[in-house]
Amino acid sequence: MDQDANPEIAATLRQIGPRLRRLRERKGLSLADLGQATGISKSTLSRLESEQRKPSLELLLPIAAALAVPLDEIVAAPRVEDPRVHQHPGRADGRTFVPLSRHRTEPRAFKITIPAAQQTPSLATHAGHEWLYVLSGRLRLLLGEHDVVLAPGEAAEFDCQNPHWFGSTGAGDVEVLSLFGKQGERLHLRARTRPKEGREAREV
Repeated sequence: MDQDANPEIAATLRQIGPRLRRLRERKGLSLADLGQATGISKSTLSRLESEQRKPSLELLLPIAAALAVPLDEIVAAPRVEDPRVHQHPGRADGRTFVPLSRHRTEPRAFKITIPAAQQTPSLATHAGHEWLYVLSGRLRLLLGEHDVVLAPGEAAEFDCQNPHWFGSTGAGDVEVLSLFGKQGERLHLRARTRPKEGREAREV
């Protein structure tokens, strides 16, 4: 096949080597492992992945079988999914959660609406790491010794293994963007501490 005769075919063939490497590594196989499973020499597989060897059905069919993937996954360009996220709001604990990420990979993104009545703290701890960004309203966040209020445009980031709670100040509903993942990181805050005993709010 003359790769220069059809630019689309040439571009597809150039993707086969890198795609083979990704699939092999995803399966946790070395070149030697794949060679043993297919009967193809390690050097041939290496040249194939580095685009120094032209792919052929004679090579690709046993590789696809060993990797347990359809041949199309090696040869065909991956289908581009519709990028739009279809939003399906749900409710939990009186709050409305709108998923903003399509897959259940981390971090997961949500828009959360917290009603004004939710202003009574109830501290909790659990695994994970959370990032919050206030879209509207005023969000009260309790975290360890911190008691802070976040206005629109302010953000907080914290390890969920620390006792925490966030809700409304009582002045109105609050809308926040939330990113949540299981990886733990140290606390980063950019918010105002609530006044205590008549003191002015200060920057944290």
